[in-house]
Amino acid sequence: MQREPVPRPAEVASASKGQVWRRRAILFIATLAALFHLYGAGFSPFTALVQRPVHLALMGTLAFLGIGVRVRPKSRLGWGVNFAFAAVLVACALYLVSENEALVARSATPTGLDLAAGAVVVGAVLLLARRATGWGLVVVATAALLYALAGPWLPGILAHRGYGPSRLIEQLFLSTEGIWGVPLGVSADFVYLFVLFGAFLDVAGGGALLIALADRVAGRTRGGPAKTAAVASAFMGSLSGSAVANVVTTGAFTIPLMRRSGFRRFFSGAIEAAASTGGQLMPPVMGAGAFILATWTNIPYARVALAAAIPALLYYAALLWAIHFRACKMGLAGSPDARGEPVLERIHLLLPVLIIVVMLAMGRSPMRAAFWGVVISVLAAYAVPATRPAVADLVKALRKGASGAVQVAAACAAAGIVVGVASLTGIGLRMSELIVVISQGNLLVALILTAMGSIVLGMGLPTTAAYVVLAALGAPALVELGVPLLGAHLFIFYFGCISNVTPPVSLAAYAAAGIADSPPLKTAWTAMGLASAGFLVPFMFVYAPPLILSGTAAQIAITTLTAMIGVIALAGAVIGYVRAPVGPWRRVVLMGAALALITPGLVWDGVGLALLLLAGFTGPGRTPAAPAAPA
Repeated sequence: MQREPVPRPAEVASASKGQVWRRRAILFIATLAALFHLYGAGFSPFTALVQRPVHLALMGTLAFLGIGVRVRPKSRLGWGVNFAFAAVLVACALYLVSENEALVARSATPTGLDLAAGAVVVGAVLLLARRATGWGLVVVATAALLYALAGPWLPGILAHRGYGPSRLIEQLFLSTEGIWGVPLGVSADFVYLFVLFGAFLDVAGGGALLIALADRVAGRTRGGPAKTAAVASAFMGSLSGSAVANVVTTGAFTIPLMRRSGFRRFFSGAIEAAASTGGQLMPPVMGAGAFILATWTNIPYARVALAAAIPALLYYAALLWAIHFRACKMGLAGSPDARGEPVLERIHLLLPVLIIVVMLAMGRSPMRAAFWGVVISVLAAYAVPATRPAVADLVKALRKGASGAVQVAAACAAAGIVVGVASLTGIGLRMSELIVVISQGNLLVALILTAMGSIVLGMGLPTTAAYVVLAALGAPALVELGVPLLGAHLFIFYFGCISNVTPPVSLAAYAAAGIADSPPLKTAWTAMGLASAGFLVPFMFVYAPPLILSGTAAQIAITTLTAMIGVIALAGAVIGYVRAPVGPWRRVVLMGAALALITPGLVWDGVGLALLLLAGFTGPGRTPAAPAAPA
């Protein structure tokens, strides 16, 4: 067997110096990014064509230095190419900032240098998206560029006049309707600060506090560790807005706890994946996609968060009942003597979360709420010795905040290419017409087509990018068919999120499988079953607007109650247990009852309740068998 060459001392020293230099550069840029965004949010806001290019330059430089990306260079040449791209991206961003007023004055007659800088930035954005998110978004953005160029040669409804490279670059680089559009604006204004807030809170012990609080709520019930995982992931996911980041943050603690309590590996990973995916749907902070939704629809974020509350509760109710039924089926008992992490010495870390919630409820901008969240989280952490972070913890928070924001910035910039092309060519209206034509005006068919498109796009794209693309292409069709604007956009947002646990590409489930050391596909299919309410809840609030608080108090209460019974029946059908094991035919009846109860109307509610009685939903229980050994 041939041995690998042993590195020479000089090579080792050179590599070591390179790593030290890179770490220092990352820390410097991460600190600069924090100061820039905090200054803009708290003291003097920047204009769009200053804030967004600088944000992309900072996040892009960190990505090319290997922070928050999937693909890192493996050779000195690769690092050199990355450094060159980072330098060019920074130069082009500074050019755009310095020429801001002049560019506006000559917007219709760009110079050769304008176009060259724009072409470089488009290429850098595609490479950045490849590094940070994979090939999916790059393929979609590239297809959009080709579509803009090839319009006259396309058939039927897809044809358009066509646009040359100059006009295309002008749209994407020299206006706020392309790369510097709404998606990147949300990343620059809100998302980075919320990610930084979550990073500071976590290093101070906020993550441990949320897990401890969740343990106090559910830890002593049947399947307590799994319920703790679900509640903690709802808390953490609401702050992070990323299913995969949520899995790796909370899953490292919760999956081993679930394993020790008796759950099998694949089921433990599936619970964490389903719970982490739902975190993006849970107010008060629902991630970048929800901020884009509010900005895109011009609906106050507080209204969006309130509308999302009942659907999110239905999702987690179904998940918690599925965990409970599974624990009962396995014969797992609660742990009344279990003691979690201490709470009182960290309880003050909830103060910044409460301040953010209050400010959003008062109608203050998410940017200002995030600014005060970061400031108060640092002050609160330093106020008590038990949570006072060391210098190394602050460095970790800066790196973690930067790492979490890089992927969102890359996705938003690349999604801006798609949105810019859609605006330029009118493909959004054409796609809406196509959906209406295929569905022949049938709302259910249009919803199914839109849901399938959201899931397929969401499999290869981050949630934020998937939502942006479908918001431009699919939401107008739903609105045209009579769906309220907020309901249409929440529908798309839900299916973009739920794609994280939809095989064959279910990134949250695969991340959880890696931690649980379980088969990825088996974990993904199980997570999809546990998250099944997430596939039905969007249809529920489209057909029953009271679920998104559109109706009288009585309508909201009755609709919520019947929907809650429906998702519990759905959980029993998925697990095959209610008060006793449920055979195949009773599972079918339970599924029918669930579908009837979540369909609006008193007649359907009566049918659902009758089916529940037929399935023996309220029949006597049976002592479960002894728990099987976990595997």
